[in-house]
Amino acid sequence: MYAERVLSGMRPTGSLHLGHYHGVLKNWVKLQNDYPCLFFVADWHALTTSYDQPDIIEKAAWDMVIDWLAAGVDPNQATIFIQSRVPEHAELHLLMSMMTPLGWLERVPTYKDQIEKLSHKDLTTYGFLGYPLLMSADILVYRANRVPVGEDQIPHLEFSREIARRFNHLYGREPGFEEKALEAVKKLGGKVGKRFNELRTRFQQDGDAAAVEEGKRLVNEAQSLSLVDRERLLGHLEGTGKMILVEPDALLTEASRMPGLDGQKMSKSYGNTITLREDEASVTQKVKRMPTDPARVRRTDAGNPDKCPVWQLHQVYSDGATKEWVRQGCTSAGIGCIECKQPVIDGILKEQAPMRERAQVYLDNPALVREIVNDGCAKARRLAQETMTDVRAAMGLNYA
Repeated sequence: MYAERVLSGMRPTGSLHLGHYHGVLKNWVKLQNDYPCLFFVADWHALTTSYDQPDIIEKAAWDMVIDWLAAGVDPNQATIFIQSRVPEHAELHLLMSMMTPLGWLERVPTYKDQIEKLSHKDLTTYGFLGYPLLMSADILVYRANRVPVGEDQIPHLEFSREIARRFNHLYGREPGFEEKALEAVKKLGGKVGKRFNELRTRFQQDGDAAAVEEGKRLVNEAQSLSLVDRERLLGHLEGTGKMILVEPDALLTEASRMPGLDGQKMSKSYGNTITLREDEASVTQKVKRMPTDPARVRRTDAGNPDKCPVWQLHQVYSDGATKEWVRQGCTSAGIGCIECKQPVIDGILKEQAPMRERAQVYLDNPALVREIVNDGCAKARRLAQETMTDVRAAMGLNYA
């Protein structure tokens, strides 16, 4: 079995906003305490839609890494790196393109949707068509078995699983695999080996998924097996051969409920954002200018919090007592809109304070950020090279 590993990345789009923090970064900070994590700047992915604007990517990448560090991503716990600095991503993408059916790419749900949404750009390129395959390479090159995604991204992850399955089926047959797998079964011991064979038969004849899970458990619990024998047995169990690429599983994350300044989802495209490190005066001014319930034309008019964008921010930043105060005060005209907004302003500034403090260290000394990324790229590349050694050998490219 390969080690547990989490992988996630972001396109470099410049300074991140509070929607990114609540939707992604808070989860990254939690995950780094539970798993070995790799977080990467997906600069090649940025080129799939911004191939005609490459000048914006470098600055956006460094700004984004500082935001990660400001949000609490810890380089002592997680590996932070840049995709294009690990060329094995591109090599695996190329090699997998040799065996990926064109129809698999064309059926990815977001392909036609994105072409329609970005109709102002020419996206009739292989880079755009093939980005799900590059995404798969990003995951598979590290044998990452856990990928944090929202429900809307599950089709992309299933695509990666299908690619890994197809690759292992085509190239996971080492010479003498069956004989070596049978020898590995003997190492399980008579009783456990017999049970393993029963489970294998149940799965391959009847498709019993529970049999696979029990078989995996037997293999994982066996103390006498080498890593190679474990991989042979797992392949023998499912009929795929020796596992070379690991099928990733989804770590489902809740969709971000972070509202923007206009009540819509916070997004740069809507112009309704507050950035992670935005200065206090700007934050205060933006919140004070937020629209409120249109029924409250005058201070003495009663309002309805459910029709006010500010109320949505109270759901994120205010405790129960404050929300009760707001609802009571708004519906009775007991408080004005400026009074209602102040707890939100205070909550945002309190959340941002440690981010600004952490970021300042790297703004004062940009060399620290470069050092973190350089170290992360070196570590990521070592892991990727381990995978590519096996991939090249499996595909007959291990020339002496």
